[in-house]
Formats: sequence, C-alpha cells, structure tokens
Amino acid sequence: MLEKIPGVLGEALSGLKAGLDKTTSRADFPDVPETVTLSSPAFADGADLPARFTADGAGVSPPLAWSGLPAGTAALVLLVEDAGSPTPRPLVHLIAWSVPPEPAGLLEGALPGPGHAGTVEAVGRNSFLRAEWLPPDPPTGHGPHPYLFQIYALRQPLALAEALGRGALIEAMRDQVLAKGILTGVYHRP
Repeated sequence: MLEKIPGVLGEALSGLKAGLDKTTSRADFPDVPETVTLSSPAFADGADLPARFTADGAGVSPPLAWSGLPAGTAALVLLVEDAGSPTPRPLVHLIAWSVPPEPAGLLEGALPGPGHAGTVEAVGRNSFLRAEWLPPDPPTGHGPHPYLFQIYALRQPLALAEALGRGALIEAMRDQVLAKGILTGVYHRP
C-alpha cells in the first residue's frame, strides 16, 4: 500500500520518525531487565529484514526463537513496532498477547496475516486495527525503518477476551512483566 506513495514524498518525510524512545520497551517498561534473548534464523539482530516477511514479499511473519526466560514465566507477549514510521508513536505491526513459553519459538508464518491463517490465536489489533501481522511496508524513499520485535515474560497469562490495542495491552501488562528481550530487523525501500 505505501509503496504507491511517491518517493519524493517519502524523502520529504524522511526527517519525521517516531523514534526508538517511544517504543513500548523504552517508554513503558524501561526498568524491566532485558535478559531474554530473542532471535531469528532468518535475520540477525540489527540486520536487514528479508523482503519475504514484508509487503514486498509473501508477507508472512518471520520465525522467532527465545531463550533465557526467568523462572516463573507463565506466558509471553510479543509486540512488533516500527520506530521509523512517520507517526507520533511507533506503528504497531503485531500484538500476540498469550504466547506459551514452550516450545521456545514460533515457525515462519505462525502469526496470522494477510492471506495467512497462522497458528497463534490470541492476537491484538495492529495500527490498521486488524488482529494480524502487519507486514512492513515503509514509504518509498523514507529511509531505513527499525522494526523492534519485543518479547515480554509475564508472571501470569493475561485474561483478555478481545483483540486489544497497544494501550490496553500495556495496562494489562503492568506489574506482570518479569523480563524482556528485543530483536531488531531493518527494512527500507530505496
């Protein structure tokens, strides 16, 4: 969708970015220890996100793996935000609010997305108000976008009955987060 924005407009907006300081891990849970390791066999931390996982490819969610969960972890939350979006707050690409700690990862395409059913069921609303993985789709010419895959280890599963958004998720997580981990994938259109 955003690939249709003229590159000139993307370049003009290149100075406007939500910023890393506004991501949930930094703005809402800065004091939570970052002791969980989140990784992907498809890309290294800080490296380019393969086009396969974006709107320019198949748009499936990437495979993820985690380790170093603290004792007492009952559930996980996975949140993906675009800190490079030209919006006041990072664009939400995914909320998965009841991920079991075992097995220690998700397969490629496990998260529901456009044209993909996925296997994870407790998915909240992304910034386009859809309960699914929103494949990265930055404006042409806007520059690199860091996509932060954030994982949170919780004391107990969240008792939520609906596809919630970021604000409701953060409130439900308060006083439940034991640890967090972050994996960053970068994507841009020239």
